[in-house]
This record gives sequence, structure tokens and C-alpha cells, in this order.
Amino acid sequence: MGETIRILIADDFQLLREDMSELINRQEDMEVAGMAASGREIVSMAAQIPHDLILMDIEMEQTNAGILATEALRRENPDERIIFLSVHETRDIVVTAMGAGAIDYLVKGCPDEEILYHIRCAMAGKPIMQGRVHEMVMQEYARLQKSERSLLFFINNLSKLTSTEHDLIRLLLQGCKVQEIARVRCVEVSTIKTQIKGLLRKFGCSRTKEIVSIIHDLNIEHLF
Repeated sequence: MGETIRILIADDFQLLREDMSELINRQEDMEVAGMAASGREIVSMAAQIPHDLILMDIEMEQTNAGILATEALRRENPDERIIFLSVHETRDIVVTAMGAGAIDYLVKGCPDEEILYHIRCAMAGKPIMQGRVHEMVMQEYARLQKSERSLLFFINNLSKLTSTEHDLIRLLLQGCKVQEIARVRCVEVSTIKTQIKGLLRKFGCSRTKEIVSIIHDLNIEHLF
């Protein structure tokens, strides 16, 4: 038989800690090495008690206590294995939690067998995520990739902007219409329309609102 998996449990609900402890201690290949009721306590406990994995609640002494504790633990030990076991399953919480460095995320209420399976997979170096959690993380990954591609595309094209086009974007960001831009720049409306067409071609957009929207999404207004 292999070595016993030593597990720390962090949860502010005593009954849940006790239930989880009982479940783990019934397994021949697992044991509870310690239990904590707060994020601060688990950080201190992890530094003192030898362990292989931490089951971490998210909302303890504060709504994101488990996330803050995970960040602190991972700073001290980048190899720390942490599985979130939380009632929260919204996309923002899941993505933020996984971004803190956890290797898995389970929603409370899932079958005991699933929890044990995820623990064993994590210890075998093959952590898995529940289907909906995995989907949320992959959607966020795809969104970030798209944002990165958009940012690189925009930055590349920014270097190719003329001073006139740069001013056009600045005025568009201020909400100016074609007639206002023509008045500010002291040129004909037809001239501004021609310049805007060239700008749209450079950025692969069909309307100026698209350029403004992308700049806001990428948070690069300060470049104009």
C-alpha cells in the first residue's frame, strides 16, 4: 500500500469540518492532519503541520478568505496542492479562485465518492475539474486569448496611425460626431468621412463605435 495522503481541512462550519474529517479518515489511503476554521488559521497551520493537500472553503471569516489564504500559501510554497470545496459556483468566483493557484474546484453537495476521486487524481498529478467548472475556466481562457489577440492587433496598428488618425480616435473617444470633428479640425465633413473610412480599414471595423468599444474593452484610452 502507498503512503497515506495527509489532508488539511479549512472550513468555518464545524459540522462540515467534522463530516469531511470522518469521510477522509474512513479511507485506508487518507488521514486528516489538521482542521482550521479560517483563512488565517489554515495559513498558520500549513506552515507547521506536514501535509500533502488542503481542502479549502472560500467564504470563511470574509467572503474571499479562502482565495486570500491560497494566494498566501502559494507564495510560500508554489507546489502547494489546494482544492476548493465551496458553495459558490458563479463564473467570477470560480475563475478568481482558480486564478489564485488552486488545482481543482468542487461544489459542496457533490457525492463523497467524487470528492475522494478528485483528491486521488490530484495526488497522482492528474487533477481534474467538474464539467461545469472546467467549462467556465476554458471560456475565460478563450476570452483572455481573444483579448490578447485584440490588444496585439491594436498595438501593432497604433504604430501605423498618422497624427490625423490619432486625433480622430481621440475625438471619437470624446463622443464627437463627424460634424463636430470637422469643425474642431477646420476641414470639410467629406474630408473627415474619407479619413474615417481609412481608419476603419486599418482596424478591420465597419463602424467607429466598434473602434471605441474595443479601446474601452482593452482599457487603453490613455494612449490617445
